Amino acid sequence: MKRILLSFALVLIPETAFADDATAAPLTSPVPQDVVFDVYRNGSEFGEHSVRFSRTTDGALAVEIDIALRAGLGPITVFRYEHASQEVWRAGALVSFSSETLRDGDTLTVDLDAPRVGALPLSSHWQGYEPHWETILNTETGEPMPVEIVDMGSDWVETASGALIEARHVRMTGTLTVDLWYDASGRWVGCAFSARGQDIRYVLRDEG
Repeated sequence: MKRILLSFALVLIPETAFADDATAAPLTSPVPQDVVFDVYRNGSEFGEHSVRFSRTTDGALAVEIDIALRAGLGPITVFRYEHASQEVWRAGALVSFSSETLRDGDTLTVDLDAPRVGALPLSSHWQGYEPHWETILNTETGEPMPVEIVDMGSDWVETASGALIEARHVRMTGTLTVDLWYDASGRWVGCAFSARGQDIRYVLRDEG
């Protein structure tokens, strides 16, 4: 399960603009809705994956991603994976990225600014992927990763409450094949893949 997760940008306009004195109104885009998944391995609880959004004091979009997965035999842990990353975006452009990953007892750290990342999309999933993309940045390693992305068309995803969401289905093949789903607004709402004979499924938690 070394690479079960590759460890998903909305434009944020920090300035306030005014049409005229009588109709003054900010044009700042709203902060995206947080995304929290319960993760299952072969149908059993495996952990949680969250993507939370906020605005910095200077109007940039801050993205905090936390993944905590554990498999065990009773109180004995036989597998543990943790990943925490921070992304900062301004006007749709990545300003900085950092991550720390605990995998197989080893800790991997990445700390990149925009020039070092370049124009590569990140493997954090929340932004979605386009079929013409052939390379993304692996958020565990900080290295470019070749991928093949296929738009699978429209599909349905069930949330934790049993609600059904119509979603765009995207399949990305890199170090493994990951199926991802995004609703009409572009929000990440589902994920599934297999690794080493284990079926991993993300179920969107209904919050708020």
